[in-house]
Amino acid sequence: MVTNLNIREVKRSEYTLLGELMVDVYSSLDGFPTQIEQPDYYETLINIGSLNEDEDTKVLVAVSSEKGLVGGVVYFGDMTRYGSGGTATQERNASGIRLLCVDPRSRGMGVGKALTNTCIQLAIDRGHNQVILHTTQAMQVAWNLYLNMGFERSPDLDFSQEGFQVFGFRLRLTDG
Repeated sequence: MVTNLNIREVKRSEYTLLGELMVDVYSSLDGFPTQIEQPDYYETLINIGSLNEDEDTKVLVAVSSEKGLVGGVVYFGDMTRYGSGGTATQERNASGIRLLCVDPRSRGMGVGKALTNTCIQLAIDRGHNQVILHTTQAMQVAWNLYLNMGFERSPDLDFSQEGFQVFGFRLRLTDG
């Protein structure tokens, strides 16, 4: 566990740092598309802070007193803004989580779980009955985290992004 971990919205002064961390994390994943293969995706990552400008979207960061910024995630309170392929943007009474990243030097310390739990709480606070996210085979650490937190595979949310398979997950918060 990272001690003194604070989860909060990203500050404008951290936009570049978070964008660079996201590009570093995603580009280092074995089997994940490169910047050359999917330049638009990486453009989104490097400019991740701009997503915080939308009132229904929160870019959250995990900040440790001893390590600084150690991770980030994007929470969508309105699925029409989720920005994925497939049917996820049509889901109602749902929140979304995208682009979770943890600094490799802080993996295994609860950062990803803390960021995900914060997003789940935001969904509960909005009265949503589910949380939706996507991941890939290249992101097995995240995949396992989500399953261990109660998310279930939802093949109805799967899609292909420029030939790269993306897998949907859903966490039901209520029976409603």
